[in-house]
Parts: sequence; structure tokens; C-alpha cells
Amino acid sequence: MRVIVRTVSELCVTVGALIVLFVVYVVFWTGVKADGAMNDQIDRLQKQWAKEAVRTSAAPTGAASPGGPGPYAAGRPFAVMSVPRFGFTWNKPVLEDTAVDKKGLGHYRGAARLGQVGNFAVAGHRRTYGDPFKDFPRLRPGDAVVLTDGTTWFTYRIDKGPYKTVPSDVEVIDPVPRTSGYTRPGRYLTLTTCDPEWGHSHRLIVWAHLDSTQPAEAGKPAALRQ
Repeated sequence: MRVIVRTVSELCVTVGALIVLFVVYVVFWTGVKADGAMNDQIDRLQKQWAKEAVRTSAAPTGAASPGGPGPYAAGRPFAVMSVPRFGFTWNKPVLEDTAVDKKGLGHYRGAARLGQVGNFAVAGHRRTYGDPFKDFPRLRPGDAVVLTDGTTWFTYRIDKGPYKTVPSDVEVIDPVPRTSGYTRPGRYLTLTTCDPEWGHSHRLIVWAHLDSTQPAEAGKPAALRQ
């Protein structure tokens, strides 16, 4: 009998230890890896933009303009997002395709390009993988969402949300989302994340419109100045 009790106790301790290790992995280690990956993506972008700026400045006077950023490459970063509501040090890379959002925020393939007419739609994890949208419920109408692609700053202003819906409600990323309050084509931004905080039975959504743009060389936009 004592042997059985001891064996059961040892099994309980082992299972408990495994559960603790799993929680540490999910909560801590995935966050460490994701933060490192996101910082690496931003560093890569900034180096790329710096090279492009040098190349442009060295071009002969009167040479044809390169025409701005090229097509978004699947799985690659192309912009950096800042949300002052989350803190002035909150900066996350935006990658093409939501399947790679463990390295940052994912742009829905087929959605409008940054700053274009249509709906620039982006998804991010609420928890794990760096918790990029952990504070998503704090967003409010009037909040700024600022992005840069290295040549231009784009400042969007939130109009509606956070709005709760179900994962099957794919209309939230339509060019003119039906429940957004928008009634005609425009330059919109949609952000999506999971709800509840540690689940995925629902989605939280915010919609924003493009409020202003300015060249990257003009410095940070007003929304990012403390």
C-alpha cells in the first residue's frame, strides 16, 4: 500500500512539474523568443531603409524616382506600427501574411496596402508570442495608430471599437466593413485580436481612418511626440 501511495505521489509531483514547465514555456519563453524575433525584424527593416535612403540621396539629380516600396513579400516585414496608447516604446513590425504573426503583426493577404484606398487589415496575438495586443481593450475612438514603411509616416485615427465578434465574421476586414459605421470607400485600418485574453472564441476589432501622412525625412508625426 505504501508503495502505491508513494508511486501516486511521485506521479502527481511529476505531472505538476510538467504543468509548471508548460506554463513557463507558454507565458515566458514564447514571449522571449517573439520579442527577439520582432526586434530582429525591425532592425532588418531599419537597415534596409537606411541603405535605400543612401542610394536615393546618391542618385544623380533629375534621375527617375524609385517609385516607393515594392510589393509585399509573403512572410517578410514591410512596416513598423506604433500605438501611443500602449506606450511610446511600443513598436512592432508588420509582416505580410497572418500565418507569420509569431514574429510580429500580420497583414491580411489581399487586404489594401498601407495608405491605399481600401482596408489595411492587421492581426496580432493578445497573449503569448510577445503579447503584442495584450492591451487591445484599452483602445478608444480618437487614439492614433501610426505606421511607417521607411518613406512615409501614416497616422490613422480610431473611429470605432473595441468591437466584439466571432472568428467567422470575416466581413470586418472588407474594404468597407459593414459594422464599422463607414458607408463609402476610404483609406481604412482594421486591427484584430483574440478574445478572451487567454482564449480564441471571439475577436476584438477596431476600425480607423487615415488621418494624415508625412515624409519620413520630416521626422516623427505629432502623435508620436511625447
